[in-house]
Amino acid sequence: MIRINLLPFRKARKKENVRQQVSVFVLLLIFLILGMSYLASALSRKIENLDSRIKTSTQQLSELTVLTKEIDDIKKKLDTIRKKTAVIKNLERNRKSSVILLDTMTSMVIPGRMWFTSLSDISESVEINGLALDNKTVADFMIKLEGSKLFSSVNLKTLKQQAIKDVILKNFEISCRKIVTPEADTSGKAVKK
Repeated sequence: MIRINLLPFRKARKKENVRQQVSVFVLLLIFLILGMSYLASALSRKIENLDSRIKTSTQQLSELTVLTKEIDDIKKKLDTIRKKTAVIKNLERNRKSSVILLDTMTSMVIPGRMWFTSLSDISESVEINGLALDNKTVADFMIKLEGSKLFSSVNLKTLKQQAIKDVILKNFEISCRKIVTPEADTSGKAVKK
């Protein structure tokens, strides 16, 4: 019978298995190192991109902050201009109202029977001082004021007798509230706002 010694073959096979396992381990280690280096480079690229985005965002934020300050300044100036415009419009409206008030008062005077000594227009009230020949003239004037639809609550404050150059006249003081601020239309008559 022939004897075959299988020990060297088993040793060789064992060495081959060990060599194979070592080479697989080395290859795995190389692939692992390559994979880790790829991930590290990808993460560093992401970090660089994020850093550059942070820088541009910070720069944009600073630019927008400057623009916001400019817009706030412009809004303040615009508010100031609006207030000034409102004052100018109010002055323009009141400029016409005084002329219309005088024109209206002139048309209500009873000619030859009464005269104004003073007329004051203070916001919503009008104070009228004057002289009349008799009480009926003052009453007729007050009726005309109430009928004009420009005044409400026409009140006679005082009515005194006064002698001027031997003529006895009635010194009167009337106060009334304006219903509307008169403004001129095209015909020059008082109209409501």
